[in-house]
Amino acid sequence: MKIEIDLDKFSEQVKAGKSVTAKGGVLNSLLKQLTEMTLQAELESHLAQDLEKNRKNGYTSKTMRTEHGEFELNTPRDRNGSFEPQIVKKNQTHMSDEIERKMLSLFSLGSSYAQIADHIQEMYGVRFSKPAITTVTDKLIPLLQEWKKRPLESIYPFVYLDAIHYKVKEEGHYVSKAFYTVLGVNLEGKKEILGLYLNESEGAKFWLQVLTDLQNRGVEDILIASVDGLKGFPEAINSVFPDTEVQLCIVHQIRNSLKYVASKNQKQFANELKTVYKADTKEGAEEALDKMEEKWGKKYPIVFESWRNKWENLSYYFKYSKDIRRIIYTTNIIESVHRQFRTLTKTKGAFPNDNSLLKLLYVGIQNAEKKWTMPIINWSLTISQLNIHFKERLKDALNLV
Repeated sequence: MKIEIDLDKFSEQVKAGKSVTAKGGVLNSLLKQLTEMTLQAELESHLAQDLEKNRKNGYTSKTMRTEHGEFELNTPRDRNGSFEPQIVKKNQTHMSDEIERKMLSLFSLGSSYAQIADHIQEMYGVRFSKPAITTVTDKLIPLLQEWKKRPLESIYPFVYLDAIHYKVKEEGHYVSKAFYTVLGVNLEGKKEILGLYLNESEGAKFWLQVLTDLQNRGVEDILIASVDGLKGFPEAINSVFPDTEVQLCIVHQIRNSLKYVASKNQKQFANELKTVYKADTKEGAEEALDKMEEKWGKKYPIVFESWRNKWENLSYYFKYSKDIRRIIYTTNIIESVHRQFRTLTKTKGAFPNDNSLLKLLYVGIQNAEKKWTMPIINWSLTISQLNIHFKERLKDALNLV
């Protein structure tokens, strides 16, 4: 089939008022002919280099999508089936990555596949099926795998570890899985998600695997880790990073305490707890806790047993200035990331597989990190104070003598 571009025809269409760039406009028709012409040239070049007896063998037709609409593309074939077109590959169905970029942009904002399909159709006049959109978003998976294996810095002053739970389909039914998030603050004071992991449940044993992965990717030291009250968490951290101070989240401890306090006493109990965790010194906090136990201990013994058993890890922050206390006494910094995740996933309900969840949370992380361009507040003062407490561990990293 000989293909000729009739520029007079296109000129007449434009003069007649037909749009050049609109959906189904002149440019789309021109693109079809240019592409078919190039494919024909590719086949002829292939046949000329083929030493075996081979020749043309008709055409196959497929629908191509562009930002200007759709057209039917006739792709030439050879008898031996050895021809591999380059300008439009065999499984390729659209001519520009603009549509893909728009899909991924909508996906990263939490749009459902139905919303993405509607939006793309409205913009480009092209309707994509759910499997087609999945194919596009699946291109994030290799990027995710590469990101998960990237080298990390050798030392992080602060690291926060927490998990968020989602429903994921497995073997025909939905199960709750824990998504593990690790957020670090580097020596420049900037936040960074160090890794993301997925497991069937949250537990210290799996956190041990997470911490080992951080170590294998280059992390040699963590000064202070802030975590929730999960049993065995401090021991898991110190088994990999023995010098790390593990600060349990005060906010989590308060919430867990109030679960065991009668509703009529919760407000008063919460106010009195402030005398403990807002004390100026560790000694002052211990005195306040003693007074509270004298008053409430017989009524709520399980609450004070918890505070006593966890006191070492609950009270690390008292040794530091208010600037550092503010950073480490709670895991709110990572919970704010999880709130962004929930915003992304609120239209999803449950996920058909692990990758469908991971690729969405991955783009959520990319969105969050774009905003983390500045160090946390008063970082110069904070790192100076940390140097007082951890001078030997920081001197090489900070190039101090």
